[in-house]
Amino acid sequence: MNEQLLQKIQQKIQDTISNKDDIKQLIQILSSVDDSQSFAMGIIVGRLYNAFYYQSKRILNRDPTKKEFEEFLEFVKTQKPNLENLW
Repeated sequence: MNEQLLQKIQQKIQDTISNKDDIKQLIQILSSVDDSQSFAMGIIVGRLYNAFYYQSKRILNRDPTKKEFEEFLEFVKTQKPNLENLW
């Protein structure tokens, strides 16, 4: 594997580990989804979480704050019905 790519993946793993409380909060918000839909929801949650962090870094040139993450969680709550109806 390309060394740069490997380093990026390792960094993503470390970021995920260091933000596990944030991930747990996101999972709790969406946890009522039927088990048969869990794979699709996992993809959606991963995309949302990744987009939030990537765009925060790209647009704000920094990691998001706790307050911004809380606002993101509130936004995801409002979108939950739309997300459950994607499949």
